[in-house]
Amino acid sequence: MKFSLSFRAVLSVAFLAACQQASGPEPVIDVVTPPVIENTVWTKGAMIAAADPRAVEAGLEVLRQGGHAVDAAIAVHAVLGLVEPQSSGIGGGAFMLVYERESGEITVYDGRETAPMAIDENLFVEDGEVLGFLPAWQSGRSTGVPGAIALYEAAHQAHGQAEWQSLFQGAIRLAENGFEVSPRLAGMLADDRIRQFTRLDDHEVSAAYFYPEGEPLAEGAVRDNPDYATVLRRVAEHGAEAFYQGEIAEAIVAGVGEAPLAGSMTVEDIATYQVKVRPPLCGDWRDYRICSAPPPSSGGVTQNMIMGLYDRLVPQDAETEDTYLKAFVDAQRLAYADRDHYVADADMVQVPALDLIDPAYLDVRALDVFEPGATPTPGDPGLVLGRGSIIGMWGQDLTEHAPGTTHISIIDNAGNAVAMTATVEAAFGNSRMVSGFMLNNELTDFARQPRKSGLPVANAPAPGKRPRSSMSPTLIMDAEGGLVMVTGSPGGNSIIAYVAKTIVGVLDWGKTAEQAVALPNIIARGQQVAVEVDRDGGPEAAQALRDMGYTVQERRGENSGLHVIIVREDRLEGAADPRREGVARQP
Repeated sequence: MKFSLSFRAVLSVAFLAACQQASGPEPVIDVVTPPVIENTVWTKGAMIAAADPRAVEAGLEVLRQGGHAVDAAIAVHAVLGLVEPQSSGIGGGAFMLVYERESGEITVYDGRETAPMAIDENLFVEDGEVLGFLPAWQSGRSTGVPGAIALYEAAHQAHGQAEWQSLFQGAIRLAENGFEVSPRLAGMLADDRIRQFTRLDDHEVSAAYFYPEGEPLAEGAVRDNPDYATVLRRVAEHGAEAFYQGEIAEAIVAGVGEAPLAGSMTVEDIATYQVKVRPPLCGDWRDYRICSAPPPSSGGVTQNMIMGLYDRLVPQDAETEDTYLKAFVDAQRLAYADRDHYVADADMVQVPALDLIDPAYLDVRALDVFEPGATPTPGDPGLVLGRGSIIGMWGQDLTEHAPGTTHISIIDNAGNAVAMTATVEAAFGNSRMVSGFMLNNELTDFARQPRKSGLPVANAPAPGKRPRSSMSPTLIMDAEGGLVMVTGSPGGNSIIAYVAKTIVGVLDWGKTAEQAVALPNIIARGQQVAVEVDRDGGPEAAQALRDMGYTVQERRGENSGLHVIIVREDRLEGAADPRREGVARQP
């Protein structure tokens, strides 16, 4: 078979090295002892890869002035919230990984949205019936307390080198002077199907902003947003407190309280929001260390599971490209099944994160054979590792995560790095604009049906809980602790597969950043395998999988937005996903 993905490669079949094992239910994350990095001068320069050239330029200007990668990330995201409001913004949340080259430390800032304290597990149950996704999405109940601004402040206080106020100036100028509407934003607003689902027209402020005089904003039209500029000025002058208390918080509560199905969020919920500062969840794979965000993010669990299972599933005598393709697909299927069952907010429920990436568990999990047409079921790491069965604790959750997300990859002039994935959940969040920004509908990432087969679902709603996320901002380190790669993507629950594609593409298949990002997306969750067939290699991959017996869903217009930076021996190599409008640039 001619398969333009060029899966054939010299493949190491070394298994994962021993990961730190949990001695009990706590801790559920890997507390990483940072390696000692030789304090040599960084000579490879800086780079930003993000979803809009104007946002990238705002970040590059911060780096030119000596700012840290965290400073640049704040400047980038503040602009993205203005120019691509369909994807993320200050009304949503984010996970940020920060790598400090001098110390070798990686820190995770969990700015995930939290549920109001007045909810219970039946948040999306009405009159005994579970709400469908669209009614849940377009409701006041769907909004969690935003975490982005608090994340900005926490990360800046720990790592920032630029003045706080300076980080918002690029976004403020664009908001006050106006920005040109991009083709992607204009196309989404003009799409009748998206317009029907987002229902922006149902909300007076949103309708006036996106559909002035009833018509969608056109490509190239200049749109200002003075309300957004005012919010950013207040935050710049007074810090995150200006967002979480007073007029802005009251506006959020009012927006959440609108019909239909008004939410229960209060100003107290907003005022008491806290960013969680966590160690990363890391695992060893060959000569690399894969680090991503711990639960409630799925990143650390799934990226380590997929790569570890991939090595175990490739036969030592593999000779055909189909063999590598099958291993990648089956590794995804097993990892998704475990993630769907076990991953949730580990501050609220027991999540066996370390057990799921334990080499001994992966050895056994790789032996689970599910025919191509079957739906994989979760494994039992507790039983495998001799701690007692845990599979019966939870009912499985197949909640879909909508693709209203963005990803930012940054390396600064000192070699520090940020991988930040941010979101408002579905396109335009829950469609309610307040104070110039969109509110999220992040709570639809909870299981809308809180119990399955009489068992509670780990990811069921609860007061103050953070919903499970597919976001997978990821850093790859070498054996000496040096930075190798920064990667991440938007794309709902497909994020997991998108990001894994770049890791295996670069580190196993020998692709450049640009080639890895451009590979057709293949998402294997459950019974079907979705294959992007309008990319080079996609039709061949789809047919190969059919021939193997898989149920293939052909997809066109895939929604990935990968942004990747690779540290080569003498330079940085970056790529932005050609499926969106991003760029990868150096100062």
